[in-house]
Amino acid sequence: MMRTKISMATLTLALFASPAVAADLPALKEPPVLPPSAIWTGAYFGANLGGIFDASSSIKIVSAPLYNDAANGAGLVGPSAFGNAVALAIPGESNASNLGVIGGGQIGYNWQFSSFLAGVETDIQGTTLSQNVKVFGSATERTTGAFVGVQTNFSKSLGYLGTVRGRFGYLVTPTLLLYGTAGLAYGGANFNNGVFVLSSLANFPTAAVSENYNDGRIGWAAGGGVEWMFMPRWSAKVEYLYYDLGTVSANAIAWGVVGSGAMLYSDYFKSSARINGNVVRAGVNYHFQPLGPAPVLAKY
Repeated sequence: MMRTKISMATLTLALFASPAVAADLPALKEPPVLPPSAIWTGAYFGANLGGIFDASSSIKIVSAPLYNDAANGAGLVGPSAFGNAVALAIPGESNASNLGVIGGGQIGYNWQFSSFLAGVETDIQGTTLSQNVKVFGSATERTTGAFVGVQTNFSKSLGYLGTVRGRFGYLVTPTLLLYGTAGLAYGGANFNNGVFVLSSLANFPTAAVSENYNDGRIGWAAGGGVEWMFMPRWSAKVEYLYYDLGTVSANAIAWGVVGSGAMLYSDYFKSSARINGNVVRAGVNYHFQPLGPAPVLAKY
């Protein structure tokens, strides 16, 4: 009987003590899911190389006579119309499409927010984008039926191109970034319009004149790309950009003076071209994390 009472007391004590003992045992929990480390946050710099080609190839040409020798100072039969013929000889449009090489460097800063990224980047590149075009037109002077020929020489080039852009992206994996970008663009544009006039008429005064535009331009650029962090602190990217620096123009006035000193004709010429195009380039960047060691790329 005494043994039975002791057994019952022991069982009762064990039942009441179990929750307290269990509370002291370590709980079995699933490991926490940690967000990917911010390996993209920080400053970076790098280099790029690629191709550049025109988006607008047309050159628009406007010409108009300023003066015709209605007084017939050239000794022609009837009023002269050389100015009209010279203006008529010029085609209204030509093409000057081209492609070249572009290369330079970039520097920027990224802020990573979990799987999203925002940043700012500036770059500057030199380009070989340049084209020379010759356009020839002809007409007939109405008074004498003489042939009038006009050759226009155009040159169009972009010496350098730079941008200051925002970047906004999404991390498909901790090391693979897809992004869009847009901002300001600037560049050094050169555009030249040269005119040479000749005729089958004896003693016809030929005229050669040129006008050049060479200045910096400001516009905009937009595009996107993909960037891969292939090892700590190093990434590679492929990027597309469209840029638009507006329209440039060059003006010229050609005239002819006969042997007596009288002016036979004068004409006004204006040519204009759009400075816009496409850039496809590859690049490599080195990333700084000044507040800590080199980032450890997450493995999954």
